[in-house]
Amino acid sequence: MIIAVPFVWLGMVLAISFLETPLKFRAPGITVPLGLGIGRLVFRVLNAAELVLAAILTLTVLTSTAGRSTVEGVPTTVLIALWALLVVQVAVVRPRLDRRARQLVQGHEPPRSHLHLAYVAAECAKVLLLPTFGIVLALRLVP
Repeated sequence: MIIAVPFVWLGMVLAISFLETPLKFRAPGITVPLGLGIGRLVFRVLNAAELVLAAILTLTVLTSTAGRSTVEGVPTTVLIALWALLVVQVAVVRPRLDRRARQLVQGHEPPRSHLHLAYVAAECAKVLLLPTFGIVLALRLVP
């Protein structure tokens, strides 16, 4: 069952970041302020769910009794990378994107920013790391 967690997380990232977000602004009647308001809410919830999933995966790696999954090696390295990406997104990039979105919603035009590119780059890295983690975890936990 725990092997499914990284793949569920991957599905959430793919569905929200690479499907829902770009399509939202193409929907009839969606204005930029409305789309930004929806996006802020959706990404706040996505990041909260990601933090829970990362915690579950961390506990799995730390408490595995299979004897083959230890606190060193590929699973831990990938998990640390996932945590680093998530913390940067949640604590650094998203708050700045939120401030920028609030300015746009209020009718102000903030200076151009590359914050979205940083967020997308982190999402792309997660898209590579999550299946890697899932496969390595499966190889370590399944006899």
